[in-house]
Amino acid sequence: MDADVIVVGAGLAGLVASTELVRAGKRVLIVDQENAANLGGQAFWSFGGIFLVDSPMQRRLGVRDSFDLAWQDWQGSAGWDRLEGPLAEDEWAKKWGRAYVEFAADEKRAWLHEQGVRFTPVVGWAERGSLTADGHGNSVPRFHVPWGTGTGISEPFADRARAAAADGALDLRFRHRVDGLVFQGGRVTGIRGAILAPDDAARGVSSSRDEVSTFELSAQAVVIATGGIGGDHGRVRAWWPERLGTPPKKMVTGVPAHVDGRMLDIAASQGVRLVNRDRMWHYTEGVQNFAPVWPGHAIRILPGPSSLWLDARGRRLPTPGLPGYDTLGTLRILRTTPDIADYDYSWFVLDQTIIKKEFALSGSEQNPDITDRDLGLLLRSRLGRTAPGPVEAFKTRGADFVVADTLGELVRKMNALTGDGLLDEGAIHRQIVERDRELVNPYSKDAQAMGIRNSRRFLGDRIFRTVKPHALLDPAHGPLIAVRLWVVTRKSLGGIQTDLSGRALDAAGRPIEGLYAAGEAAGFGGGGAHGYNALEGTFLGGCLFTGRTVGRALAGAL
Repeated sequence: MDADVIVVGAGLAGLVASTELVRAGKRVLIVDQENAANLGGQAFWSFGGIFLVDSPMQRRLGVRDSFDLAWQDWQGSAGWDRLEGPLAEDEWAKKWGRAYVEFAADEKRAWLHEQGVRFTPVVGWAERGSLTADGHGNSVPRFHVPWGTGTGISEPFADRARAAAADGALDLRFRHRVDGLVFQGGRVTGIRGAILAPDDAARGVSSSRDEVSTFELSAQAVVIATGGIGGDHGRVRAWWPERLGTPPKKMVTGVPAHVDGRMLDIAASQGVRLVNRDRMWHYTEGVQNFAPVWPGHAIRILPGPSSLWLDARGRRLPTPGLPGYDTLGTLRILRTTPDIADYDYSWFVLDQTIIKKEFALSGSEQNPDITDRDLGLLLRSRLGRTAPGPVEAFKTRGADFVVADTLGELVRKMNALTGDGLLDEGAIHRQIVERDRELVNPYSKDAQAMGIRNSRRFLGDRIFRTVKPHALLDPAHGPLIAVRLWVVTRKSLGGIQTDLSGRALDAAGRPIEGLYAAGEAAGFGGGGAHGYNALEGTFLGGCLFTGRTVGRALAGAL
């Protein structure tokens, strides 16, 4: 045999599984179709947020959290409804969901600290939900930001992989594209595929698919950790669910092109059971990157609660279409409302005061203060007189940003940008004035106004993320800004169905000997641990948890 375990995919889940196996003295071989520059996968590019429950950082900020509250939120968000019958798609998903929340409420932080992960004092309130106690969303802030952003999560494990490779305990084989699993007597005993031509493309840049040779490798077990489908719009459209209306004609892309779901289709063709493939997670606040790395490269805005959100016709979105509240609820509004479904974009309207404090951009490269672990720069950029440098750069150079001193000028620029001529200045002015009247008092009937006030009751948001309520048309807070928003593809919520050890199941729901799956390829556990909705800070966490579980299970079994 070439190794005890072969891990397919050098992203976060695969690295965590490998770390556990190497620690247990197992011989591990990692294969990946990309080059060494891509070690760590998508996690490297992320903002790095981590879902923790009842953490010391929460308690210092006055947040009262508990496992019971987090599990209530998780269940309300997941909405698992495929639990009946002998081959229920959600059978293992729900078990994984509960196990993950238990992990997040118990040993997750301490374990991450042991791995070298450190957190900033900032706790964010992401995905605030559908405005009901038992529905989707986080009841309290749980989004913990690590020093280093995504690199602060991925690099400790990438460094361990590099060190293990240098010591001979781990074999890293890049430019190895897997084309199939090898079975003997019903058991997976290895992989086969093509060796691709060397390519020194930078991280995230599309690489050559030229084949120079073939390979076949054997092991006692194989772990599939190859991610989801977000880089392939064809697959996204093929699995797009009817409940979310029609997919946009134009989408932008939140992951590199090689995150294409190819290995999922290969696994399915060889008898591996995939479930919940119609569940997916795409953001509605994407903007085109003025300095793209991969095709269609988009950056997601992580908004505070104060921007006015308008549809393509200039109408304020109904609840739960509020900034930072309900990702898929907003996507459903945009894609199922008949007279706007033909338009692929929506709008934020805001001012300089709001963008300065409330706009964050997802991605390690968009947050140099946190990525570079520079506390001084963090305080200057987040609490200074201007927006953080990357935000100002997008305001100045981004194709989707327009800036004006008056509303009339702003609307003219918005119409010119789209060429649709759909926006009426008078209608937008009326909606802004109606919004502003609801902010005069510390109480309101307007859901967004109530949300802004609620946000400022949380110390972290009051300091870092939510401006004091004010009139959008007040020149003292100008200039006015409009941002055209696109749907940005990101995550698969379904995937390979696995039991609680991470063993992949076959079409009859039985474990396939020698085959495991982790991370996004496994729907972050069981083929759908999130159900229909995610609570944010849970994607990297799902990779960590499933990778750790699979690594430990295999270490004990071999």
